[in-house]
Amino acid sequence: MAEITASAVKELRERSGAGMMDCKKALAETNGDMEAASDWLRAKGLAAAAKKSSRTAAEGLVGIAVAGTKGAAVEVNSETDFVAKNEQFQAFVRDVTALALETGEDIEALKAATMPSGVSVADALTNNVATIGENQNLRRAKVLSVAAGAVIPYVHNAAAPGLGKIGVLVALESDAGVDVLEPLGKQIAMHIAAAFPLALNEEGLDPEILKRERAIAAEKASESGKPADIIEKMLDGAVKKFAKENALLSQLFVIDNKTPVGDVVAKAAKDAGTAIVLKDYVRFQLGEGIAKEESDFAAEVAAAAGVKN
Repeated sequence: MAEITASAVKELRERSGAGMMDCKKALAETNGDMEAASDWLRAKGLAAAAKKSSRTAAEGLVGIAVAGTKGAAVEVNSETDFVAKNEQFQAFVRDVTALALETGEDIEALKAATMPSGVSVADALTNNVATIGENQNLRRAKVLSVAAGAVIPYVHNAAAPGLGKIGVLVALESDAGVDVLEPLGKQIAMHIAAAFPLALNEEGLDPEILKRERAIAAEKASESGKPADIIEKMLDGAVKKFAKENALLSQLFVIDNKTPVGDVVAKAAKDAGTAIVLKDYVRFQLGEGIAKEESDFAAEVAAAAGVKN
């Protein structure tokens, strides 16, 4: 077997755009033959996958799965919404979400987990990129569990069972029966999908977000001409109002638009005759926080033709 040098791996990587480990494996499989290794990468779809990896993946699917008192949410991105309708892609997201229930939410551990087909999640994802023809990315995962009670799933406008663009999990800790917890959890999940809370309670809100809101309020108050002590109270009031409107437990329930979610849970507990605690929640919205590339088709054609603006 020919010795695989670092320089040979580097050269193949530059020629193919594939990852270093894939290049090393290709050279090992072809006894160091550069051309044969290039062909091997193309045949495996690895070169194509690497070249597509620079394109923005902001579409795709959110997967939601529940087993017993544990639930998992996973987001897998693609370049276009069309891929979300692909059965191969849907099956991949569904399988990875089920694996997250066992493996947990660490992405690297999840990528190393074994799919039902026997290959790793990472290898299955690479194969998807090559066969479907779009860059894809396993972006994030979150797992919730309760010692007793229920984790209730909800997918808004589901594309397929357990798959959609907005996925929600609600963790209710309680000794109450599922006949109580499931309808309550479903309503709270629908509220979360619509109201987009930033944290479970006011204490859980990101201090940086509150600091930014205070700065915005200060900018507005500076034009009021009021005394400094009054302005300070205005800022405190603005931040308090923001926190109340963006923490789940203090948000007004979308069902009646007047009762705080925390009070809705308390009433359900009173009616059930046992404690119910809204322990945690997850809300994954597809592509949130990803900056999508804007394509100027006319500019692309001009550039291809060598025309300068």
